[in-house]
Amino acid sequence: MPLWERIADLLPAEPLIASRPFLWDYDRLRPTLLESAELIGADEAERRVLVLENPGLEGSSAVTETLFGGLQLIMPGEIAPSHRHSPAAIRFILECDRAFTAVEGERVYMSPGDFILNPSWAWHDHVHEGQKPVIWLDVLDLPTVRALGPRFAEHYAEHRFPERHAAGDSSYRYGTNMRPVGPAETAWPVPLSFPYRATRAALERLKLNHAWDSCHGLKMEYIDPMTGGPALPTISAFLQLLPAGFNGASYRTTEGSIFCVVEGRGRVRIESGDAGRILAFKPRDIFVIPCWVPYSIAADEETVLFSASDRGTQIKLGLWREQRGE
Repeated sequence: MPLWERIADLLPAEPLIASRPFLWDYDRLRPTLLESAELIGADEAERRVLVLENPGLEGSSAVTETLFGGLQLIMPGEIAPSHRHSPAAIRFILECDRAFTAVEGERVYMSPGDFILNPSWAWHDHVHEGQKPVIWLDVLDLPTVRALGPRFAEHYAEHRFPERHAAGDSSYRYGTNMRPVGPAETAWPVPLSFPYRATRAALERLKLNHAWDSCHGLKMEYIDPMTGGPALPTISAFLQLLPAGFNGASYRTTEGSIFCVVEGRGRVRIESGDAGRILAFKPRDIFVIPCWVPYSIAADEETVLFSASDRGTQIKLGLWREQRGE
């Protein structure tokens, strides 16, 4: 085929992105998610997840071009059996009551707002010891791995992978800006959990003596303390605080991002394509902003947003860029 007939699509003036800005209302999704527990158990389903499929990526099981998003449910007394896979995953906890995930044999007890890592090819299972439904947001780099090719999954022979470390061990060893001296004893020398009580407190301290960014308010990135890079090689994650009355400047970036509202209410204004479109959000709602879509955020009350994106991947490849409309 002659290149000149396709060059405009292959090398456009701006990215040609199929995914679209969209918001999932958590209060509407939750009853459907709970209904799924009446239809299939965690053991039979392996993972009881409702996929958040972007309306512009129909049939792809993707929330952006590079990320998978879904809501996972564990009911009281259930165990989601141990497996592992080449795609890396993160979990952001929305509702929890005495449940834990175990990653490579280390229990990680969960609370709302906690951010939990599941590195590529790490054995993991989930156990619910409480009385109320447990729900979290799953984000995986599955579309990225699918595009590259090496998709693998393996099921452990037993229901649960054996426990190898004390609960919270990785946080003590690697989550205090220190690390053990000597041979590494864990496959992934990063804290597996970032508790919300600590990250929220950090934002509170920052607002005492830091200026608000015109686009982001106060925004912090979860990092791998061993490298200073993203929490996982292919998934970057952030937590940001917006004061009541915040009216953010226009912003766009090449990363595709999925946001989850932790606290507060406000609006996201989409400023191209769907120009003038408003996505009104409240706690636990989830919305997606694709690559190079300009948007601005306004907060009606003090708001905390969690987000995950492919920024780290793009930076490694020399692709990432941003544009601020201050």
